[in-house]
Amino acid sequence: MSHGRKFFVGGNWKMNGDKKSLGELINTMNAGKVNADTEVVCGAPSIYIDFARQKLDSKFAVAAQNCYKVPSGAFTGEISPAMIKDCGATWVILGHSERRHIFGESDELIGQKVAHALSEGIGVIGCIGEKLDHREAGITEKVVNEQTKAIADNVKDWSKVVLAYEPVWAIGTGKSATPQQAQEVHIKLRDWLKTHVSEEVAKSVRIIYGGSVTGATCKELASQPDIDGFLVGGASMKKEFIDIINAKQ
Repeated sequence: MSHGRKFFVGGNWKMNGDKKSLGELINTMNAGKVNADTEVVCGAPSIYIDFARQKLDSKFAVAAQNCYKVPSGAFTGEISPAMIKDCGATWVILGHSERRHIFGESDELIGQKVAHALSEGIGVIGCIGEKLDHREAGITEKVVNEQTKAIADNVKDWSKVVLAYEPVWAIGTGKSATPQQAQEVHIKLRDWLKTHVSEEVAKSVRIIYGGSVTGATCKELASQPDIDGFLVGGASMKKEFIDIINAKQ
């Protein structure tokens, strides 16, 4: 295991499922043989966080898919880290490309959410990634570094943070970055952390990959030295999620 970084696999259920189908998925997961050396977190829709936590085996953690930047108040439709914690979930996914590009969340807002979630003791899966036109214009590094900076500026304790690199052009498109393309960005991210945070954090922080990860692509991706796991969308609701959890040889 690279620098003792524990392999981390997050399943992002997005806006999918109901009690029946999620109950079946959870039964499959609970029955599955999973590598004890891999940390597994399931991102449930907020309305099912409590349901997921009650049904899932304790070896799996539960995440919220988003939260707001204050503990409570007149923010109709939002949930806070305090509420997430109260329902037994221990992680939150922040800055997902769908939040950025469909719901217009800015780097600044995402940074404020990161700071607040961490202050409440919730682990943060912070998402970063470029769009296709960014990649084609050759500014992947610039875009990803700016997004990372907005997160990093709000982190004191990096042990509670996982960075998820998700090229937007590969999410839900079936078009995965090649293991080499992903590794290249991950290593540049570590270089950025080394320069702007510390060498220790650059070595210890887990940088996971997301974007059309499947049972077929996971092993080769997992073999890259700087890919420490996955954030999985569609495939996290299928049986192959067990194979993905066990991708690290």
